[in-house]
Amino acid sequence: VLCGSGHKNWGELMARKKRNDNAQLNSEITIEQRETEGLSLGTIVRRRFLAHRAAIASLIALAVITLLAFTSVGIVIGGNGSLITDPNTGRLAVDGFRVPGWWAYNWYENYDILNPGGTPTMTLWPFSPGAHPFGQDTLGKDIFARVMRGTQQSLTVIFLVGLISTVLGVVIGSVSGFFRGWLDSLLMRFTDTIIIIPTLVLGAVLGRTFGGNAWSLGILLGLIAWTGLARLVRAEFLALREREFVDAARVAGASNFRIIFRHILPNSIGVIVVNATLLMSAAILIETSLSFLGFGITSPDISLGQIISEYNEAIKTRPWLFWYPGLFIVVIALGINFVVDGLRDAFDPRQRRLPRTDGALQDLKRLIGKRRAGK
Repeated sequence: VLCGSGHKNWGELMARKKRNDNAQLNSEITIEQRETEGLSLGTIVRRRFLAHRAAIASLIALAVITLLAFTSVGIVIGGNGSLITDPNTGRLAVDGFRVPGWWAYNWYENYDILNPGGTPTMTLWPFSPGAHPFGQDTLGKDIFARVMRGTQQSLTVIFLVGLISTVLGVVIGSVSGFFRGWLDSLLMRFTDTIIIIPTLVLGAVLGRTFGGNAWSLGILLGLIAWTGLARLVRAEFLALREREFVDAARVAGASNFRIIFRHILPNSIGVIVVNATLLMSAAILIETSLSFLGFGITSPDISLGQIISEYNEAIKTRPWLFWYPGLFIVVIALGINFVVDGLRDAFDPRQRRLPRTDGALQDLKRLIGKRRAGK
């Protein structure tokens, strides 16, 4: 009887242990998987990104800077950016169709100097921007208007570099990784040739030859900044092309074009988005460096790097000429990097596990406690 009772208790214990093992496997499902069960990938990524406070704050800051830059001094459509004399007013004007902004001063005209030495008129307490909140240079030019115009140009370069380099990197990387063979070798050797040439040197040569404004500089930098993204996309395609869903698409009769852009590319979107944003972060630093050296955006147009270069001899006597363009460069670069950090976390497949490893032990303790209570 005792032997039968022992076998019965032992069998009950093993059954409970088996059920507990199954419960343990279910308990290893991550918190994110439980919370996102049944949701689409876009919804999951959006929720994770919105939970990243630094990324959201940076995104808001970048949106405010963009809105401020493009609405304050207006935008110029068409033309070559050179200064001409308006036949109606006799004043200087920019070549092209200009949409005026709400700021009263232009970035290319000289005005009467209000404060001694052109110091900023903005006061923090009580807060008052004054007529020239960022100050004036020795000629009377309004620094706020110049910084806003420079921010416009830098943001234009960032957008063009991000767009062009992403398109080129995705197309070259996907074609190389999917087809492999001689086409892969040819495209990767061409990519290696572009990589070995320093971006700053190549950008300086092309900028001096074909540059001078934001559009041409952005296009040129976009044509040489795609190499890193192409190699990453190629690596993703080399791994994904061997997956079962690709074989299923081939069996279903899908064309190579459809497999690349309909099946594999959506599964690589995380890598593409994160690295495309990183390219945009690097673009403002490259543009600033080229403009500072005189190989980027040139006069009569301006950029943030050119403003710093133009006033580099006045850093000790009129430091406010450097504060504001430098501040905008830092805020834009840091803001984009924080957004990249949020996107990386949103697309990151790694998740925390909270396994329950003591389930069988707890069942054994409860069983022993019942037996003792029965005695």
